[in-house]
Amino acid sequence: MFSLHIDTARTWRGGQNQVLLTVLGMRALGHRAMLVAHSAGELRSRAREGLELIPLTPKTEMDLGAAWRLARVITQEQPDVVHAHDPHGVAMAALALSMSTQATKPPLIAARRVDFHLKGNALSRWKYRQVDCFICASEFIRRMLIGDGIEEERAITVHEGIDLGRVEAAPAADLHGEFWLPHGAPIVGNVAALVPHKGQRHLVDAAALVVQKVPDARFVIAGAGELREALERQIKDHGLEKHVLLAGFRPDVLSVHKAFDIFAMSSTSEGLGTSLLDAMACAKPIVATSAGGIPEVVVDGQTGILVPPRDHEAMGRALVALLRDEHSQQVMGAEGLLRIRERFSAERMVHETLGVYERVSQSSIPYP
Repeated sequence: MFSLHIDTARTWRGGQNQVLLTVLGMRALGHRAMLVAHSAGELRSRAREGLELIPLTPKTEMDLGAAWRLARVITQEQPDVVHAHDPHGVAMAALALSMSTQATKPPLIAARRVDFHLKGNALSRWKYRQVDCFICASEFIRRMLIGDGIEEERAITVHEGIDLGRVEAAPAADLHGEFWLPHGAPIVGNVAALVPHKGQRHLVDAAALVVQKVPDARFVIAGAGELREALERQIKDHGLEKHVLLAGFRPDVLSVHKAFDIFAMSSTSEGLGTSLLDAMACAKPIVATSAGGIPEVVVDGQTGILVPPRDHEAMGRALVALLRDEHSQQVMGAEGLLRIRERFSAERMVHETLGVYERVSQSSIPYP
């Protein structure tokens, strides 16, 4: 099976990690996999030497020149499937396939990792009509797509996966030393882009309640984004400068996870939440909202505690309860690691993705 993968993002987030895991996983199984990535993007810079890698720099979603270059690659290489991993990548792939001179064009598969409704404009309607199959990161996303008019047989759920070997090899960061935290102070961590739907403002409000009950608690929020200044003001308004720290983008994210005592996810919407997978793979207990696909990862009362989105009081109570119960922290962390090993490994994700490729590329085999 020869798959061609397209991702046009410049930044590095959970989706780009899943792209790289998929491409490398296919190659590990003996299948050819080619990656088309943004020439100045983080994904391209992290791709291993020897990986078939083609740079592409579309200026807009409908960059005809970039699409033509991609069409030439598809025509020359003749992949069995084309897998687009981001919305602009879907547009590029759809345009390129329409320009390709191949007699039999490969099917187009689109990854769907966000729980946002499909846009209703003409461009979105056109490009998503070209998609033969959507691979959804959660069942929640799949149900949303079906509600938006996508036929059930065109949407398949494949939960995202974690490279457990890479997690095990990562050393723990010394956040206490790095940020001059009090010795033994418990750390509540959050790893996410600083954007509205990640809900860090609700986490800061929860922190204001937590430190009243657990004064030693510290909060470390790792990530970059448009809301940094707003969060800095909110932290100052609450008088939490010593308790809530914005750590910025961290390339050593797994090491940071290992330094947390509890992982908190405050998202108001979430496709699945790869940061949750990282945290659970590091055996950390979870306090998270019940938004989107999160309940498909976190088992309430077993691997963590789920609270309603935008409810900082509920999140604060859950954090206080867990901070005061080290036994529950250990049990939930161990159960979370077991769940990741059983259901969210990268190997399982790659095998299921390969199964989708095989079904879609052989029209006589129906979708599951």
